[in-house]
Amino acid sequence: MSGGATRTLLDPTELAKLSSLAIRCRVVAEGAFAGLHHNRHSGSSIEFAEHKEYAPGDDVRHIDWKAAARIDRTYIKRFEDETEMRTYLLLDASASMGYRRTGVSKLDYTGVLAGALAYLLAQQGDPAGLLLFDDKTRSYLPPSTRPGHIRDLLALVDGAYASGTTNPEAALARVGELAERRSLIVLYSDLLDAGGGVSDRLRQLRARGHDVVLFHVLDPDEIELPLDELTHFEGVEPGDERKLLADPRDLRAAFRKQSQAFRDEWRERCLNARVEHQPVVTSAPPAEVLRRFLLPRQRGRRAVSP
Repeated sequence: MSGGATRTLLDPTELAKLSSLAIRCRVVAEGAFAGLHHNRHSGSSIEFAEHKEYAPGDDVRHIDWKAAARIDRTYIKRFEDETEMRTYLLLDASASMGYRRTGVSKLDYTGVLAGALAYLLAQQGDPAGLLLFDDKTRSYLPPSTRPGHIRDLLALVDGAYASGTTNPEAALARVGELAERRSLIVLYSDLLDAGGGVSDRLRQLRARGHDVVLFHVLDPDEIELPLDELTHFEGVEPGDERKLLADPRDLRAAFRKQSQAFRDEWRERCLNARVEHQPVVTSAPPAEVLRRFLLPRQRGRRAVSP
């Protein structure tokens, strides 16, 4: 196996040993793209083209008849010259995103994912911006293709720290005001203690024609509860005073059931809103996660739900 192939398989802990965020993001981006099939029509670009349902007045020459035969609905193909994309990366930096027992924190993990996507977009000359939030907007860098923009974006990610409560609904509302034209909007969050209005905001952005993606990022502990000794449990968000001393083995079955229900609920919400849902566990190699996101787009379609 070549050195390049080995680097694509770096797990988050090994990746964190690399000297800088810029290098980590580049390794992840190159590792993700190395596993994609070359598209003779688009070279190495990331395609965000998609289909939209046919409406009176649309050019019938662009109807996708194969899709119509499969799903009994009529869709129009959208092409890149009609759908130039700006990308808005929304990164949750609330206190719960700082959780880690082993490996890396959710914030560090999502920072690499978001930075790697921004790196790929910069390589092909597409503008990407960053909105860093907790219960309010903490930092905002508008999408740009100017020289040095990716360096500034990665500097914001690198300086992020986990603190405060979360309000992804407000972050989505803010980007809805900023995105005046059709855009790719990517939310990275664990959605712990997220308000009920988040799915409504996602649906509204999708209804306005934006391409919306949710990376639902969780630590393995939040899925399996892999602990065996008497443990103190406490809330991680500010203001959460809940504390519990318990044997995890007594809680594990109920915990797994609740965790699965939580993840299934968000998958269903995204499906209903026609928003792409990407479940992520921080033990997975980031290059594999990014590749899973990119591959359907390189083939010219978006994945509404895995």
